[in-house]
Amino acid sequence: MNFLNFKKTNILLCLSIFALSAFSACKEDKNSGNSIEEIQTEGKISSIIRSPITAQGLKDTVNVAKMVFKETVFDFGEVKEGDMVTHVFSFENTGKIPLVINDAHSTCGCTIPKWPKDPIPAGGKGVIKVEFNTKNKHNFQEKPVIITANTYPSVTKVFVKGLVKPQGS
Repeated sequence: MNFLNFKKTNILLCLSIFALSAFSACKEDKNSGNSIEEIQTEGKISSIIRSPITAQGLKDTVNVAKMVFKETVFDFGEVKEGDMVTHVFSFENTGKIPLVINDAHSTCGCTIPKWPKDPIPAGGKGVIKVEFNTKNKHNFQEKPVIITANTYPSVTKVFVKGLVKPQGS
């Protein structure tokens, strides 16, 4: 019986030490030096990436970049399956700050946009080149190009469309 008492005592001692160390490890020292530094939002870069929507939900649509396209839909007419259709969409930044395009993509891999990676200054012009591969495409096709930028609204769409005739027709 002495052995069982010794074993119980050791188990209780181990559990007590474990519980004590677990609870004391959760204690946080507020003066440990770990703090979050606030990033300054004043200056040239912050004006480019600022959001036009505030915490109160109000919209500042004046001090944003603005993409104005000469055309938003390009109709390529009739092409044969397998042809590569290319079109350049021209735009102007009529906003008050430089335009930064974060992304441009389509809904499938057959439509590939190429966009400027550098900021377009206010009053500046740019282009988005779109390539549409008609391989394995038939009949009427309409493909969007979804552009995300520091504009309001943040998403702008342009489209390529037309009729793809099957090979041998």
